Order: sequence, then structure tokens, then C-alpha cells
Amino acid sequence: QVQVVESGGGLVQAGGSLRLSCSASGRTFSMYAMGWFRQAPGKEREFVAHISWSGDSQYYADSVKGRFTISRDNAKNTVYLRMNSLKLEDTAVYYCATSTRSGNAGSRNYYSTEIYGYWGQGTQVTVST
Repeated sequence: QVQVVESGGGLVQAGGSLRLSCSASGRTFSMYAMGWFRQAPGKEREFVAHISWSGDSQYYADSVKGRFTISRDNAKNTVYLRMNSLKLEDTAVYYCATSTRSGNAGSRNYYSTEIYGYWGQGTQVTVST
């Protein structure tokens, strides 16, 4: 059974930084792409960042490009989301997910929730003034 668990959320002032972590177990972590999404109250879940199975390719939403960095440590079965220069509008529940398909196929349509088969429970990030 695949399990995905996020951690690292919290309260931070605008302009500050946070690093989210996500561990996945139950299958060979290094074979699957990973993604981060977020959902603010009253809004739909939106794509934030994606990293390919090998770590060679990363993709970002325009709203976070240049501020957020996604990375992975396959030896630790963990993916990270480093968030710098946080803004009020970054406040949301952040979800980590792992792709359904392995290898490069797992990065097709990386921005769509539909390619991810397993999701974590989410971690709250609140940015304050």
C-alpha cells in the first residue's frame, strides 16, 4: 500500500521561508515522479511544482517560479519544496502526490491532478503580515 506523508507546514511571516517534506512508501520511490499542489479555502486545488522520477526535470506554476524549489532525495524516499519570499496568497493546504505511472510517463500532463494516484493528507501553510 502506497502512503504519502507531508510535513513542515506552519505559520510564517510574509517574506519568510519554509521547507515542506514529503515521504512516500510502499513502492520504489525513485521510479515515480512527484508533485506538489495546494488548495486555498473556497478555491480549487492547483498545481505548484513537479519533479521527474530522476530529478532531472522540474516544472513550476508561474505564480511560484523563482521563489519555490522542488527537489528529491531518492535515498531517503523524500521530496522537498523549498518556499522563499512567501506571500499572503501562498496561504493554503499543500498536498504532495506521486504519479500513477513510472518513469518519464509519470511526467506527462504534470500539472493535472489526474496523473497522480496517491496523495498525502496535506499540510497547512499560513503566511501572515
